[in-house]
Amino acid sequence: MNYNHRSALKDIVLVDTFQVSAYTIPTDFPESDGTIEWNSTTLVLVEVEGGGKKGIGYTYATGSVAHFIEHTLKDMVIGRDIMNIPAITQLLIHEVRNNGACGIAMMAVSAIDNALWDLKAKILELPLCVLLGQAKSSMLLYGSGGFTSYSDAQLRKQFQDWMADGIKYMKMKIGRDALADPARVKNAKEVIGKEASLFVDANGGYTVKQALRLAELFVAQEVAWFEEPVCSDNLKGLQFIREHAPAGMDIAAGEYGYTLPYFEAMLDANAVDILQADATRCGGITNFLKAGYLAEARQLPFSSHCAPALHLHAALALPSFYIAEYFYDHARIENMLFDGVVKITDGELLPDLSRPGLGIEFKHTDARDYKI
Repeated sequence: MNYNHRSALKDIVLVDTFQVSAYTIPTDFPESDGTIEWNSTTLVLVEVEGGGKKGIGYTYATGSVAHFIEHTLKDMVIGRDIMNIPAITQLLIHEVRNNGACGIAMMAVSAIDNALWDLKAKILELPLCVLLGQAKSSMLLYGSGGFTSYSDAQLRKQFQDWMADGIKYMKMKIGRDALADPARVKNAKEVIGKEASLFVDANGGYTVKQALRLAELFVAQEVAWFEEPVCSDNLKGLQFIREHAPAGMDIAAGEYGYTLPYFEAMLDANAVDILQADATRCGGITNFLKAGYLAEARQLPFSSHCAPALHLHAALALPSFYIAEYFYDHARIENMLFDGVVKITDGELLPDLSRPGLGIEFKHTDARDYKI
């Protein structure tokens, strides 16, 4: 159909079909960071239909999220007006109150919200970034991997592959072994040289004193981004590290934010130089945008955590958006299981404006063997 304002304002388009499924995909090599290890990743997929179109959304979470969606939230979405997404999402957030508006519950809400935005844009036959209001033409990337389980040779190959794609920012995992990390970081810097900027992520694996000592050592490798040097719930610790970290080294955190008050508290505490958020956790695209506006109000750069294909269009709608995490595991899965995933162009992702919604479609046949 051709979009016109009159019909869009008059017509009520209801969600008439809702399905949820989950898929566990093994990693191609055991992965670990500063605090946990894993050998598979689970994607929970939500598919909603209305107005003759199908929207998809997802989260990366335990398969329990699919059960929670099916038995707690699904019936609250069917029959709702797809044009009123904030109202639906707020209803779901109220519903999960007694289950805790975080973790599994908010991942479930997020997957639904993401699917609703994809469906709305498809009904209006618009790329989602156009529907939201496009502020940027492309999404800058940093390659994210360099797991603590990797050998120096594996890290070297991964970074070199990303550099061949034009990516100029590389992030590696640290935090598992404070004594070994300086040598690992030095090796990584030797791989990228002056051609790329080095980021590190401890996933909360250090104490405040350890983090500051290592930050001083990382100066020689020109580390520009130190993510979660301590647990992101330790706002005083983050704030202390931010104040005492070497000049030119930004402190980043926020990926475990599930609610807007979490992001506001992090900003009020002056805990970060760069605020992160994840639309597969924080209440979907609806609240991802709000977190971005909070960063903009503080004149701080904003960054998306993981799930690059899902974040692309929302990121382009935010003036404060700086850079997106091109997380190895998620990028691999999205290229395996979705049609329409755009390829890296000179270290950036550019939306395919010929495709409505998120611009991607799930490949059920290819995913069949991973379904749980």
